Amino acid sequence: MTEPTVAGRMGTAGRVTWLPDYGVYLALGVLLAFNLVFTPNFATVANLRLQLVQVAPVAIVALGMALVIGTEGIDLSVGSTMAIAAALLPLYLGYGPWPAIAVAVLAGAAVGLVNGGLVAYGIQPIVATLGLLVAGRGMALVLADGRLVEIFDPTLAAIGGGQLLGVPLPVLMALTVAAAAGFVLRRAAFGRRLLAVGGNRPAALLAGLPVRRTLVTVYVISGVLAAMAGVLTTGRQSASDPSFTGLLIELSAITAVVVGGTPLAGGRVRILGTLMGALLMQLIIATVIQHDLHDSTARMIQAAIIVAAVYAQRNRSGT
Repeated sequence: MTEPTVAGRMGTAGRVTWLPDYGVYLALGVLLAFNLVFTPNFATVANLRLQLVQVAPVAIVALGMALVIGTEGIDLSVGSTMAIAAALLPLYLGYGPWPAIAVAVLAGAAVGLVNGGLVAYGIQPIVATLGLLVAGRGMALVLADGRLVEIFDPTLAAIGGGQLLGVPLPVLMALTVAAAAGFVLRRAAFGRRLLAVGGNRPAALLAGLPVRRTLVTVYVISGVLAAMAGVLTTGRQSASDPSFTGLLIELSAITAVVVGGTPLAGGRVRILGTLMGALLMQLIIATVIQHDLHDSTARMIQAAIIVAAVYAQRNRSGT
């Protein structure tokens, strides 16, 4: 098989067709080169380790978001789910760290169950999850009585900042989730059903696939992963702060997924691209901070990137 020509990689009207799939690698390479040249101490082991630890919760949330978007859905409640998990941890630490973590994760599953149930029975995903974005944050603040609670627990601290064979545990957790998601999508029947539902839901229904069960399961997975990210964040900060835990992470997660090559139209999920997209979002924030720019600048850049990525996907689809 011959290598595609340059013209073969261009859509009609001269559009570049590889950009939606591989643009994230180009952008990441450009940003890394910029930091290597213009950012002092960027290439140190300590800084690279810090960036990987900080991106781990975003990557975990983004992987759950990728599965949801693969069904042609969206989950705007992930940040609030993180806040709920953070608020529950100090309430149940008296029973031990693992029971507290289990309660937090089960709460994430419950949020996903509500989201998935609403979507499965006809509510638009953006509407269903927007409701829990607002209500979930409020619930977290009620649970925490609106206060920041310091947590001194060695198990949570180890989960949020420990390491195994020199690799930070949050990074290992993110890689484990990515490997599991990749296996499910490529090897498991559930993964094939997920992509079938996102690619053509009416056809999936006609084929007798359990569409509603698949949708509910996908949102439950997203809720569980968001809760896990909330546990990681709380453990790393040694504090439960429902006001800010997970705030606006849905923007970073959606951007990571779309920039990574997963189309909003569903039917396809790119796991490695999602991880690279999450890393790109983290490096944008780190670059902005290290060059003394306001955090809002990073948010505006992220918003511009997601608009550009969606437009590139629109061009590829020919619409």
